[in-house]
Amino acid sequence: MNGPAGPDAPLVLVTGASGYIGGRLVPALLDAGLRVRAMARHVERLQDRPWRDRVEVVEADVADPSTLARALEGVDVAYYLIHMMGGGSSFATRDRAGAQAFAAAAERAGTRRIVYLGGIHPRGEELSAHMASREEVGNILLEGAVPAVVLRAAVILGSGSASFEIMRHLAERLPVMVAPRWVRNRIQPIAVRDVLHYLVAAATLEGTPNRTFDIGGPDVLTFAELLHSCARAAGLPRRRIQVVPVLTPRLASHWIGLVTPVPTSIARPLVESLVHDAVAAESDLRDLVPDPDGGLTGVDRAIELALARIRDLDVTTTWHSAAPAGAPSSPLPEDPEWSGGIVRRDERSRTVNASPQTLWSVIEGIGGAHGWYSWRLGWVARGLLDRVVGGPGLRRGRRHPHRLMVGEALDWWRVERLERGRLLRLRAEMRVPGDAWLELAVEKSDGRTVLHQRALYHPRGLLGDAYWWAVWPFHGIVFGSMQRNIARAAENAAHDDPAASGATAGSAGTGAPAPSRGGPGAASHAVDDEESA
Repeated sequence: MNGPAGPDAPLVLVTGASGYIGGRLVPALLDAGLRVRAMARHVERLQDRPWRDRVEVVEADVADPSTLARALEGVDVAYYLIHMMGGGSSFATRDRAGAQAFAAAAERAGTRRIVYLGGIHPRGEELSAHMASREEVGNILLEGAVPAVVLRAAVILGSGSASFEIMRHLAERLPVMVAPRWVRNRIQPIAVRDVLHYLVAAATLEGTPNRTFDIGGPDVLTFAELLHSCARAAGLPRRRIQVVPVLTPRLASHWIGLVTPVPTSIARPLVESLVHDAVAAESDLRDLVPDPDGGLTGVDRAIELALARIRDLDVTTTWHSAAPAGAPSSPLPEDPEWSGGIVRRDERSRTVNASPQTLWSVIEGIGGAHGWYSWRLGWVARGLLDRVVGGPGLRRGRRHPHRLMVGEALDWWRVERLERGRLLRLRAEMRVPGDAWLELAVEKSDGRTVLHQRALYHPRGLLGDAYWWAVWPFHGIVFGSMQRNIARAAENAAHDDPAASGATAGSAGTGAPAPSRGGPGAASHAVDDEESA
């Protein structure tokens, strides 16, 4: 590991820095002694990353070419880690336009190299729409004036990756499963740590290579064998897999969307990539780049490492780290730039007999396994309905049980604003005809701790307004019980652990519960049948 980058070190740009690979690549590049500029469509989503103070951050969007000049100014190597996964029927057009705009902007900026991560696929076969789009993006970059290094990988094994989450949940939840014929296709998975190793090395390759390189781990096996490996690493009996000829990628992706946390819109392109063999056709990069210390990571070891990180709550990025392409970006209705329109509100305040720090630890631990401190059946039913119509539902959970970061997903919400110890603002990503927010705030007033809760909804058209009034009768049950039970959880924590009531302001920053059984997780179970799933 090298020390901090000096002023003369090459400057690299990482696009998609809030995403799964980008969020892990940034610290790897810093450790390699390079200067890093992190690019994101919404820079506030990077504010809680542990590497934030070590990098330059720039807000830019390939969909707005006018923003790219500043992002690429002075950049030696640019990493293009953008793909409109699950981005609707026009994703290929947007992928194409984004790659063309980026290649042209890199040429104008005098960038020396572009590095892109695509997918392995067989040559000469008809590809799925998403795989074809990824190949097209790679070709656009290779045909541009700036030399490009295009790395192609198959299934990436790592804690939090969409591919790994699909495999893990299928293996853990289904001792017997039916599967399509393509589970017998050969794939060459690669550990995420080895992907990062090659990505970092691509910045300093000698010469001006302008070509693709296939990258893969040391093992070639079928997807069915990969599922067996997941079960074995988790200490489970061997899974029974019955292959059937009628399960199309479309049907398989819907099934995965119901069984795993990965929604159908994300699962489908991943499933379609498995219809073909995905084995490296060459290993030329290994002739140019030394293997990582200890060699490339085998499948069993990669799975063990991923499961260990999940068990140790050390998952740094996840497949839902970045907001999906095309996610709404309109401002909160109270913001000065708000353009007007109807805003529906449900606002409630309540005095809580606990310290602000104890109350905040409950708030920051909300969602995921702790639940939503509200009408359980209502939340579960709404989550299932959202999954059916293609939304995230409640399956995404949370990255860490007690600590949140701006920009990360939390069940069907996205953390939009976080002032630790004071304010949590969540923006809904469930399928609704409008824009919705939930705010939870802590205030110290006249020596009392006050919990402020408000739900805001900006309807789109008559359908949006009809939706608000249709669910209005349930607000007292959902939002009223939520506020009562959050307050009760904090009061129970303060009662069971008096030390928690006297917590310092510094301890509130950890977002951790009280160490006794009265922490937020335990307190949530004290509300009996009103706790959320």
